[in-house]
Amino acid sequence: MVQNMFNNIAPKYDLLNHLLSVGIDKGWRKKVRHALAEDHPEIILDVATGTGDLAIELAKMPVKKIIGIDIAEDMLEIGRKKVAKKGLSDMIEMKPGDSEDIHYPDNHFDAITVAFGVRNYENLEKGLREMQRVLKPGKKMAILEFSKPAAFPMKNLYQFYFNHILPTIGRMVSKDKAAYTYLPQSVAKFPENKDFIKVLQKVGFKNPSQERLTFGIATLYVADK
Repeated sequence: MVQNMFNNIAPKYDLLNHLLSVGIDKGWRKKVRHALAEDHPEIILDVATGTGDLAIELAKMPVKKIIGIDIAEDMLEIGRKKVAKKGLSDMIEMKPGDSEDIHYPDNHFDAITVAFGVRNYENLEKGLREMQRVLKPGKKMAILEFSKPAAFPMKNLYQFYFNHILPTIGRMVSKDKAAYTYLPQSVAKFPENKDFIKVLQKVGFKNPSQERLTFGIATLYVADK
């Protein structure tokens, strides 16, 4: 279902991302890059890469290779065109791949990232364990995910926007009735904050931390292997 949905909205995905977040999502991706920069990673895996926005942001670091994997081929194809247009095809490779069955050996990557993808995992713990498996010991994983503001008035404004305005605009632009109704539902069910930190620890990650971004609309989680 998730694969078909993202293939359906692929042509309008980037437009809606930037429109619905008022461009704030670009700053969130920079936060991911800054979180990894001090480790000087050479080979990075970007899981649920979509159209490659985070992979392109990470390419601003002096890395050797970024591999982006996603189950939605239509998203990947758009990403490949974006990567080629920026002259980054030698650095960024976009490949079909499942977060819960990553076809790389143990201890292979210097860093692993996910932007707005883990809440879509069919089996969250299995996907996180796979990421932990292919990450080198002592290296970092960074996860950027939507979260829910807790304080008034942002909490109330967010709930109204996310549950009414966003789905309406999403349906109008993407012509997909389900996609932008699914988005707030998936965010509501996601075990954010301390609950997600506990999941990271359960699957074997060490020193997990979180940074709430833009009044808690998004959260950056960082952990070590």
